Amino acid sequence: MRMRKKSELPTKLCLQCDRPFAWRKKWEKVWSEVKYCSDRCRQDSKRKT
Repeated sequence: MRMRKKSELPTKLCLQCDRPFAWRKKWEKVWSEVKYCSDRCRQDSKRKT
């Protein structure tokens, strides 16, 4: 992936907190599977169900 400005990175909305979050290098191979912006949101979603 070539260098991009932060404003050009793809974004998604977190399913838990509804805040936008941007693509990260560590999510490069699994970006289509990423649903939550943080571990805390992921854990909170599991507590509610």
